[in-house]
Amino acid sequence: AALKSNNSLTNLNLNFNRVYSEGCKWLSEALKSNRSLKILNLGCNEISSEGCMWIGQALKINQTLSTLYLNGNNICTEGCRWLSEALEFNRSLITLDLNFNPTSFQVIPLFIKTFSSNRSLRNLYLDESSESLQMHLY
Repeated sequence: AALKSNNSLTNLNLNFNRVYSEGCKWLSEALKSNRSLKILNLGCNEISSEGCMWIGQALKINQTLSTLYLNGNNICTEGCRWLSEALEFNRSLITLDLNFNPTSFQVIPLFIKTFSSNRSLRNLYLDESSESLQMHLY
């Protein structure tokens, strides 16, 4: 409830805090009404594709978040689909970090579709095994 009404918090680091997908449901509701948070770190929280569904719902509404770290979770192609669909509506996110998730380069077409309508996203970080793909869009 505090995050919903907080007007001063700009950076929330929940890295390694066992947020899980269930916690994303709560965070999603808070992010829908929060107007100050710019950076959210949800790295290494065992968030699955279901958690991305909740985060995606928030991203469709929230227009202040500029950086979202979802690295080191259990996000597969389905989770990337939820996020890419949400980013078609979002106009504030600049950086999305999906490194160290069990995604593959098959998610790239999902995000390419997003780029046709989203002009704010500039940094998309994906990782597959030892190879890393970093997309910097200008």
